[in-house]
Amino acid sequence: MTDLLTLGETMVSVRTAHPMRLGGDAHLSIAGSESNVAIGVARLGHDVTWLSAVGNDEPGRLIERTLRAENVGTRIRFSDDAFTGFIAFDQPSHDITRVSYHRRGSAASTLTPDETTAAVTATTPTLLHVTGITPALSDTARAATLAAVRTAFAAGTQVSLDVNYRARLWSRAEAATALRELLPHVHTVFASDDELDLLTDAEDSVADLLRTVDTVVVTAGGKGAWSHTKGSVDAPSPEVHTIHHPALPVTVVDSIGAGDAFVSGYLSATLDNLTPDARLTRASTSGAFCVTAYGDWESLPTRQDLTLLTHTQGTALR
Repeated sequence: MTDLLTLGETMVSVRTAHPMRLGGDAHLSIAGSESNVAIGVARLGHDVTWLSAVGNDEPGRLIERTLRAENVGTRIRFSDDAFTGFIAFDQPSHDITRVSYHRRGSAASTLTPDETTAAVTATTPTLLHVTGITPALSDTARAATLAAVRTAFAAGTQVSLDVNYRARLWSRAEAATALRELLPHVHTVFASDDELDLLTDAEDSVADLLRTVDTVVVTAGGKGAWSHTKGSVDAPSPEVHTIHHPALPVTVVDSIGAGDAFVSGYLSATLDNLTPDARLTRASTSGAFCVTAYGDWESLPTRQDLTLLTHTQGTALR
């Protein structure tokens, strides 16, 4: 049994501190929303498993090695017929990050319903976490995501969905159709304030979503985050209980991965059975750690790190 199972595409990442067209030194790592969450939850002391497919190539081996080094269990299919995806980050300006993808037809896009269903059955996770990125990769990946959430929900597993809309992968209309297909099998939804319309056409999107899911967590960058839970499900218009947590005041170096860090903190607190307010606190703290350094996951906190941001910036701990 594992605390958290997640699935999706992780790519090899190449990052430069200047426009990539100029050449120069680059940093090699890995990047992927679901593996970012997996690493974050594992660093906070939980048992985590990540499922995907990669190419039978050196980039795929790098992904496997990195996740295992971060204490993330892996269920990986190495494909001889498809390649490991690639993502490039460069900085045309000191405060702007540009992202280039090379992933169409990648191994992860060939994930199948049989693979995801088998993983849920074998690991019997307490939580299953999926994102809106995986079903955007291909028809088979979409079916695989739906099969995973259906199987988990039927088994009594808590299921969370992070919308994570990517305009380069599909249109908003396509995303809305696929994501709404998942909602009947989801307990917790994570969405930015501009993604809620992908999940419902209702004027009061949160109240409408709470007719189906248990919790809606809405993030708004520097404005903080809100957790919405429902009251009586039998009432015609169930009361919505809302908690807000402000963003922590830190110096932002790189915002890439902040949403995944937030989710990892929230899911960790959920596994620890913390209150909704404490879940937002840990989520916001994890997100704040992420934005203080470059990289998707490198600066994610351990459980021992969580109190460090209570110190004044610039403090030397001796």
